[in-house]
Amino acid sequence: MPLFGFEGDNAREKVIVLLTMCFALAMAMLDNTVVNVALPTISDKLGAGVSGLQWIVDGYVLAFASLLLTGGILGDRYGRKRIFLSGLAVFTLASLGCGLSQGTGQLIAFRAIQGIGAALLMPGTLSIITVTFPPQERARAIGLWAGMSGLALALGPTVGGLMVEHLGWQSVFFLNVPIGVIAFFTATRTVRESVSEVARKLDIPGLFLGTAALFSATYGLIEANQLGWGDPLIVSSLVLFGVLGAAFLAWELRNPDAMMPLRFFRIPAFSAGNAVAFSVSLGMFAAFFFLSLYMQLIHGYSAFQAGVRFLPLTLAIIVTAPNAGRFAQKHGSRAPMTYGLLLAGGGLLALGLWLKADTSFVLLIPVFIIMGHGMGATMAPMTAAVMNSVGPQRAGLGSAMTNTSREVGGVFGIALLGTILTTKLKSTFAPALATLGLPATQQAAIAVSAGHGTLEPAVLRGLSPDQVIAVQRVFAQSFMNGLHLALIFGGCVLLVAAFLANRFIPSGAPAHEGRPATEAQPIAAEV
Repeated sequence: MPLFGFEGDNAREKVIVLLTMCFALAMAMLDNTVVNVALPTISDKLGAGVSGLQWIVDGYVLAFASLLLTGGILGDRYGRKRIFLSGLAVFTLASLGCGLSQGTGQLIAFRAIQGIGAALLMPGTLSIITVTFPPQERARAIGLWAGMSGLALALGPTVGGLMVEHLGWQSVFFLNVPIGVIAFFTATRTVRESVSEVARKLDIPGLFLGTAALFSATYGLIEANQLGWGDPLIVSSLVLFGVLGAAFLAWELRNPDAMMPLRFFRIPAFSAGNAVAFSVSLGMFAAFFFLSLYMQLIHGYSAFQAGVRFLPLTLAIIVTAPNAGRFAQKHGSRAPMTYGLLLAGGGLLALGLWLKADTSFVLLIPVFIIMGHGMGATMAPMTAAVMNSVGPQRAGLGSAMTNTSREVGGVFGIALLGTILTTKLKSTFAPALATLGLPATQQAAIAVSAGHGTLEPAVLRGLSPDQVIAVQRVFAQSFMNGLHLALIFGGCVLLVAAFLANRFIPSGAPAHEGRPATEAQPIAAEV
């Protein structure tokens, strides 16, 4: 009798491998979203401001984005099972370290190590499935693998909220430990080692330059909230980003073994697809991050209550994505990508224009559904457009580059939109606070606390109940001013992405699995 639709004498072994890869992938994907609803609690327990919270998210995503391409190359060269197990071990131990962290700095450091582990294990999950299943079963196996990824992203806020509320913020990290240990020993026994017949060389200079450029930009954007845009350290970091970014591009152009072959970007559909991947993550990562803060800091929801309120958005993605993928297969990716980005960008713009501190969640439900539907309509066609543009010979590398674009977009989304929010918050809070007639020293302490994106209880001591309410009201309004600007910016980015998709993504069903040979193969041959 077929097991999960798979047949043969080794069907049970194949299913165990598939489930192991799915659970390992789910851990890595879950940590993209599960932490968001825990952020206000972490802020309260560890004393982290908005900058610290940004680093807790971006520390993970930055390491993940920087090493994702290298993780795939390491697996191809030195053994997919070996690198997968190494990444799984690093991720599991780092998760334990996150849960045991006693300060913001420790948590950020362990989050970065988590990202390194995720970058090593994630490419291996798909590679191992590809070599484990024969061609006639591969599509079903990859479909289940992709479904687990979507489910993990969808359930992240709700599961995270439930655990934070009942077990503490550390539980969102401790959850990974038993799953990681079981997956490690199961993979050790069941996964067969494999290497690529044509393994690419490591690009160490490219890795160093790209990672350093990303870190410089992220540091400058996040820390400018506290130090100010004119601070020499901030100016230096942004200048360094420009220099390192230019050096990275120059090196990748001349290096025959570049980890990110820039020749691919000569293909319009590939460039547009990666721009969309970057834009989608920039807008939506930030939406999850800041709307989680909005629901808990402004509405006073618990972590679980906030997580549940994301379900309309995430469920809309899950329902829409498979249908959008089938539509793109028959009719091309241009229409669903343009349509989806218009809806997602329009939803962010709508929130940026009319969301208020006292807006009922009932009014948010249709906007969340529209945004989720738009995201679901974009994601699968976007991946298909990129894969078709490079041809089947380079599908693995094309997929890895798209995932990297998506993760880099997440890094910049958290950093850039966070800077927009806190800069606006600080500029509007201080003048409004001055009208309340508070003692100068306490007013200064409250302004510093608010500049970190929160109101610490200690700075409100000694105020009358009416004064506390007045300060909280001013803070809420200033936070909303910053949130409006951040959401509008994110919405505009998605609308620009809609234009790029409509202009450069091909319409009509692809002639075959790889996009036109006249367009893709000469480029692929060079790299």
